[in-house]
Amino acid sequence: MSTAVQTLPDLHEDYALTPTQIETYREKGHVHLPAVLSAEELAAFRPILNHAADAYNTEKRPMEERDTYGKAFLQIMNLWTKDEAVRRYVFARRFAKIAAELMGVDGVRLYHDQALFKEPFGGPTPWHQDQYYWPLGTDNTITMWMPLVDVPDEVGTLTFATGSREAGFLGDFEISDESDAIFEVLVREKGMQLHNYGGMKAGDVSFHSGWTLHGAPGNPTPNMREVMTIIYFPDGIKVTDPGDNPHRNNDLRTWLPGLKPGDFAASELNPLLYKK
Repeated sequence: MSTAVQTLPDLHEDYALTPTQIETYREKGHVHLPAVLSAEELAAFRPILNHAADAYNTEKRPMEERDTYGKAFLQIMNLWTKDEAVRRYVFARRFAKIAAELMGVDGVRLYHDQALFKEPFGGPTPWHQDQYYWPLGTDNTITMWMPLVDVPDEVGTLTFATGSREAGFLGDFEISDESDAIFEVLVREKGMQLHNYGGMKAGDVSFHSGWTLHGAPGNPTPNMREVMTIIYFPDGIKVTDPGDNPHRNNDLRTWLPGLKPGDFAASELNPLLYKK
Protein backbone atom coordinates (compact mmCIF):
# COMPACT_ATOMS: atom_id res chain seq x y z
CA MET A 1 0.00 0.00 0.00
CA SER A 2 1.39 3.40 -0.96
CA THR A 3 2.21 6.02 1.64
CA ALA A 4 -0.43 8.33 0.16
CA VAL A 5 -3.13 5.70 0.63
CA GLN A 6 -1.98 4.96 4.16
CA THR A 7 -2.64 8.58 5.12
CA LEU A 8 -6.30 8.37 4.03
CA PRO A 9 -8.98 7.85 6.70
CA ASP A 10 -9.51 4.10 7.17
CA LEU A 11 -13.31 4.36 7.56
CA HIS A 12 -13.20 1.52 10.07
CA GLU A 13 -15.15 3.16 12.88
CA ASP A 14 -18.79 2.15 13.32
CA TYR A 15 -21.74 4.28 12.33
CA ALA A 16 -24.32 3.83 15.08
CA LEU A 17 -27.62 2.86 13.49
CA THR A 18 -30.75 3.44 15.56
CA PRO A 19 -33.51 0.82 15.87
CA THR A 20 -35.83 3.26 14.06
CA GLN A 21 -33.49 3.50 11.07
CA ILE A 22 -33.26 -0.28 10.80
CA GLU A 23 -37.03 -0.62 11.13
CA THR A 24 -37.59 2.06 8.47
CA TYR A 25 -35.39 0.23 5.98
CA ARG A 26 -37.02 -3.13 6.61
CA GLU A 27 -40.55 -1.71 6.38
CA LYS A 28 -40.06 0.62 3.42
CA GLY A 29 -37.11 -0.82 1.49
CA HIS A 30 -35.18 2.45 1.77
CA VAL A 31 -33.72 4.75 4.43
CA HIS A 32 -31.77 8.02 4.69
CA LEU A 33 -28.76 8.19 7.02
CA PRO A 34 -27.11 11.55 7.74
CA ALA A 35 -23.37 12.21 7.91
CA VAL A 36 -22.07 8.71 7.27
CA LEU A 37 -18.87 10.47 6.17
CA SER A 38 -17.57 13.45 8.08
CA ALA A 39 -16.59 16.63 6.26
CA GLU A 40 -12.91 15.79 6.81
CA GLU A 41 -13.28 12.27 5.46
CA LEU A 42 -15.21 13.51 2.45
CA ALA A 43 -12.55 16.14 1.74
CA ALA A 44 -9.95 13.36 1.65
CA PHE A 45 -11.84 11.00 -0.65
CA ARG A 46 -13.79 13.27 -3.00
CA PRO A 47 -10.80 14.36 -5.14
CA ILE A 48 -9.70 10.74 -5.44
CA LEU A 49 -13.14 9.51 -6.51
CA ASN A 50 -13.56 12.39 -8.96
CA HIS A 51 -10.14 11.79 -10.50
CA ALA A 52 -10.82 8.08 -10.96
CA ALA A 53 -14.28 8.66 -12.42
CA ASP A 54 -12.86 11.14 -14.90
CA ALA A 55 -9.90 8.94 -15.81
CA TYR A 56 -11.99 5.86 -16.54
CA ASN A 57 -15.11 7.45 -18.02
CA THR A 58 -15.62 6.19 -21.57
CA GLU A 59 -18.73 8.24 -22.47
CA LYS A 60 -17.55 10.94 -24.86
CA ARG A 61 -20.69 11.51 -26.98
CA PRO A 62 -22.50 14.85 -26.86
CA MET A 63 -25.67 14.70 -24.77
CA GLU A 64 -27.92 15.04 -27.83
CA GLU A 65 -26.49 11.85 -29.36
CA ARG A 66 -27.32 9.63 -26.37
CA ASP A 67 -30.42 7.62 -25.51
CA THR A 68 -32.40 8.10 -22.30
CA TYR A 69 -30.06 5.83 -20.31
CA GLY A 70 -27.00 7.65 -21.58
CA LYS A 71 -28.45 11.06 -20.72
CA ALA A 72 -29.29 9.97 -17.16
CA PHE A 73 -25.73 9.77 -15.82
CA LEU A 74 -22.12 8.92 -16.45
CA GLN A 75 -21.66 5.39 -15.10
CA ILE A 76 -18.17 4.14 -14.25
CA MET A 77 -18.01 0.75 -12.53
CA ASN A 78 -15.61 -1.19 -10.32
CA LEU A 79 -13.24 1.69 -9.78
CA TRP A 80 -11.80 -0.22 -6.81
CA THR A 81 -10.02 -2.56 -9.22
CA LYS A 82 -8.29 0.36 -10.95
CA ASP A 83 -7.26 2.64 -8.09
CA GLU A 84 -5.78 1.68 -4.73
CA ALA A 85 -7.13 4.80 -3.02
CA VAL A 86 -10.65 4.19 -4.32
CA ARG A 87 -10.43 0.65 -2.98
CA ARG A 88 -9.95 2.05 0.52
CA TYR A 89 -13.31 3.86 0.14
CA VAL A 90 -15.20 0.96 -1.45
CA PHE A 91 -13.87 -1.58 1.09
CA ALA A 92 -14.87 0.63 4.04
CA ARG A 93 -15.90 -1.54 6.99
CA ARG A 94 -18.19 1.28 8.15
CA PHE A 95 -20.34 1.11 5.01
CA ALA A 96 -20.40 -2.68 4.85
CA LYS A 97 -21.42 -3.03 8.51
CA ILE A 98 -24.35 -0.66 7.95
CA ALA A 99 -25.41 -2.77 4.96
CA ALA A 100 -25.22 -5.97 7.02
CA GLU A 101 -27.20 -4.50 9.90
CA LEU A 102 -29.93 -3.13 7.64
CA MET A 103 -30.26 -6.48 5.84
CA GLY A 104 -30.05 -8.43 9.10
CA VAL A 105 -27.13 -10.64 8.07
CA ASP A 106 -23.77 -11.54 9.62
CA GLY A 107 -21.59 -10.78 6.62
CA VAL A 108 -21.67 -8.98 3.28
CA ARG A 109 -19.76 -9.23 0.02
CA LEU A 110 -19.22 -6.63 -2.67
CA TYR A 111 -21.14 -6.91 -5.93
CA HIS A 112 -19.61 -3.80 -7.48
CA ASP A 113 -19.20 -0.06 -7.07
CA GLN A 114 -20.46 2.61 -9.45
CA ALA A 115 -19.75 6.29 -9.91
CA LEU A 116 -23.06 7.78 -11.07
CA PHE A 117 -22.38 11.36 -12.07
CA LYS A 118 -25.40 13.22 -13.44
CA GLU A 119 -24.03 15.87 -15.74
CA PRO A 120 -25.18 19.49 -15.92
CA PHE A 121 -28.61 19.49 -17.58
CA GLY A 122 -28.57 15.69 -17.65
CA GLY A 123 -31.82 13.82 -18.05
CA PRO A 124 -33.95 11.97 -15.50
CA THR A 125 -33.23 8.41 -14.41
CA PRO A 126 -36.26 6.28 -15.41
CA TRP A 127 -38.10 4.06 -12.95
CA HIS A 128 -36.31 0.72 -12.56
CA GLN A 129 -35.43 -2.15 -10.23
CA ASP A 130 -31.69 -2.76 -9.75
CA GLN A 131 -32.04 -6.47 -9.11
CA TYR A 132 -33.47 -7.06 -12.57
CA TYR A 133 -29.80 -7.04 -13.63
CA TRP A 134 -28.32 -9.31 -10.94
CA PRO A 135 -28.05 -13.15 -11.10
CA LEU A 136 -28.01 -13.49 -7.32
CA GLY A 137 -30.03 -16.16 -5.51
CA THR A 138 -31.52 -13.90 -2.87
CA ASP A 139 -34.05 -11.08 -2.56
CA ASN A 140 -31.95 -9.54 0.22
CA THR A 141 -29.59 -7.12 -1.55
CA ILE A 142 -28.80 -3.48 -0.90
CA THR A 143 -27.29 -0.41 -2.56
CA MET A 144 -25.61 2.53 -0.82
CA TRP A 145 -26.07 5.86 -2.64
CA MET A 146 -23.78 8.67 -1.42
CA PRO A 147 -23.57 12.19 -2.86
CA LEU A 148 -20.05 13.64 -2.81
CA VAL A 149 -21.43 17.18 -3.08
CA ASP A 150 -24.47 18.78 -1.51
CA VAL A 151 -27.51 17.91 -3.64
CA PRO A 152 -30.04 20.76 -3.50
CA ASP A 153 -33.78 20.26 -3.82
CA GLU A 154 -33.81 21.50 -7.41
CA VAL A 155 -31.43 18.71 -8.47
CA GLY A 156 -33.09 16.08 -6.31
CA THR A 157 -32.17 12.65 -5.05
CA LEU A 158 -33.72 9.24 -5.58
CA THR A 159 -37.49 8.81 -5.47
CA PHE A 160 -38.61 5.45 -4.08
CA ALA A 161 -41.89 3.57 -4.50
CA THR A 162 -42.50 2.32 -0.98
CA GLY A 163 -43.87 -1.22 -0.96
CA SER A 164 -42.35 -2.20 -4.29
CA ARG A 165 -39.74 -4.39 -2.60
CA GLU A 166 -42.45 -6.72 -1.29
CA ALA A 167 -43.82 -7.06 -4.83
CA GLY A 168 -40.43 -8.40 -5.97
CA PHE A 169 -39.80 -8.82 -9.70
CA LEU A 170 -42.12 -6.50 -11.62
CA GLY A 171 -41.20 -7.38 -15.19
CA ASP A 172 -38.44 -7.62 -17.79
CA PHE A 173 -37.76 -3.92 -18.12
CA GLU A 174 -34.29 -2.44 -18.38
CA ILE A 175 -33.77 1.25 -17.59
CA SER A 176 -35.51 2.97 -20.48
CA ASP A 177 -38.42 5.15 -21.57
CA GLU A 178 -40.48 1.95 -21.63
CA SER A 179 -39.68 1.05 -18.03
CA ASP A 180 -40.50 4.59 -16.95
CA ALA A 181 -43.90 4.58 -18.62
CA ILE A 182 -44.89 1.09 -17.48
CA PHE A 183 -43.77 1.53 -13.88
CA GLU A 184 -45.39 4.97 -13.69
CA VAL A 185 -48.73 3.31 -14.43
CA LEU A 186 -48.02 0.44 -12.03
CA VAL A 187 -47.15 2.78 -9.16
CA ARG A 188 -50.39 4.68 -9.71
CA GLU A 189 -52.55 1.57 -10.05
CA LYS A 190 -51.04 -0.09 -6.96
CA GLY A 191 -51.29 3.11 -4.93
CA MET A 192 -47.63 2.90 -3.93
CA GLN A 193 -46.48 5.81 -1.78
CA LEU A 194 -43.67 7.83 -3.33
CA HIS A 195 -40.88 9.09 -1.12
CA ASN A 196 -37.98 11.43 -1.88
CA TYR A 197 -35.55 12.53 0.81
CA GLY A 198 -35.13 15.90 -0.86
CA GLY A 199 -31.83 17.69 -0.82
CA MET A 200 -29.01 15.73 0.80
CA LYS A 201 -25.71 16.82 2.24
CA ALA A 202 -22.43 15.49 0.91
CA GLY A 203 -21.56 12.42 2.98
CA ASP A 204 -25.20 11.55 3.72
CA VAL A 205 -26.43 8.28 2.23
CA SER A 206 -29.57 6.54 1.24
CA PHE A 207 -29.74 2.75 1.21
CA HIS A 208 -32.32 0.86 -0.86
CA SER A 209 -33.18 -2.75 -1.51
CA GLY A 210 -32.48 -4.34 -4.88
CA TRP A 211 -36.19 -4.75 -5.64
CA THR A 212 -37.19 -1.26 -4.49
CA LEU A 213 -38.49 0.60 -7.52
CA HIS A 214 -36.82 3.98 -7.88
CA GLY A 215 -35.88 6.77 -10.25
CA ALA A 216 -34.44 10.28 -10.13
CA PRO A 217 -35.19 13.67 -11.66
CA GLY A 218 -32.95 15.35 -14.19
CA ASN A 219 -30.28 17.88 -13.30
CA PRO A 220 -31.47 21.39 -14.29
CA THR A 221 -28.31 23.08 -12.97
CA PRO A 222 -24.84 23.72 -14.46
CA ASN A 223 -23.25 21.66 -11.67
CA MET A 224 -22.31 17.97 -11.72
CA ARG A 225 -24.29 15.73 -9.35
CA GLU A 226 -21.47 13.52 -8.04
CA VAL A 227 -22.64 10.23 -6.49
CA MET A 228 -20.87 7.02 -5.53
CA THR A 229 -22.78 3.78 -5.05
CA ILE A 230 -21.77 0.43 -3.61
CA ILE A 231 -23.86 -2.74 -3.98
CA TYR A 232 -23.73 -5.48 -1.33
CA PHE A 233 -25.18 -8.97 -0.95
CA PRO A 234 -25.12 -11.42 1.98
CA ASP A 235 -22.18 -13.76 2.37
CA GLY A 236 -23.07 -17.37 1.57
CA ILE A 237 -25.63 -16.89 -1.19
CA LYS A 238 -25.38 -18.64 -4.53
CA VAL A 239 -25.45 -17.59 -8.16
CA THR A 240 -28.83 -18.08 -9.79
CA ASP A 241 -29.60 -19.06 -13.38
CA PRO A 242 -29.66 -15.87 -15.47
CA GLY A 243 -32.07 -17.47 -17.93
CA ASP A 244 -32.55 -15.57 -21.17
CA ASN A 245 -32.07 -12.16 -19.55
CA PRO A 246 -29.09 -10.74 -21.51
CA HIS A 247 -28.29 -8.26 -18.75
CA ARG A 248 -28.07 -10.98 -16.09
CA ASN A 249 -25.91 -13.08 -18.39
CA ASN A 250 -23.60 -10.10 -18.89
CA ASP A 251 -23.49 -9.47 -15.13
CA LEU A 252 -22.62 -13.11 -14.51
CA ARG A 253 -19.63 -12.84 -16.85
CA THR A 254 -18.58 -9.39 -15.63
CA TRP A 255 -19.15 -9.27 -11.86
CA LEU A 256 -19.07 -12.99 -11.00
CA PRO A 257 -16.29 -14.19 -13.33
CA GLY A 258 -15.66 -17.89 -13.54
CA LEU A 259 -18.83 -18.80 -11.64
CA LYS A 260 -21.90 -20.68 -12.80
CA PRO A 261 -25.43 -21.12 -11.40
CA GLY A 262 -25.30 -22.97 -8.10
CA ASP A 263 -21.81 -21.76 -7.19
CA PHE A 264 -21.34 -19.60 -4.13
CA ALA A 265 -21.23 -15.92 -5.17
CA ALA A 266 -17.64 -15.38 -4.10
CA SER A 267 -15.38 -14.66 -7.07
CA GLU A 268 -12.21 -12.61 -6.77
CA LEU A 269 -14.37 -9.55 -7.54
CA ASN A 270 -16.69 -10.22 -4.56
CA PRO A 271 -14.53 -9.86 -1.46
CA LEU A 272 -16.01 -10.26 2.00
CA LEU A 273 -16.16 -6.70 3.34
CA TYR A 274 -17.69 -7.32 6.74
CA LYS A 275 -18.21 -10.31 9.03
CA LYS A 276 -19.89 -10.05 12.42
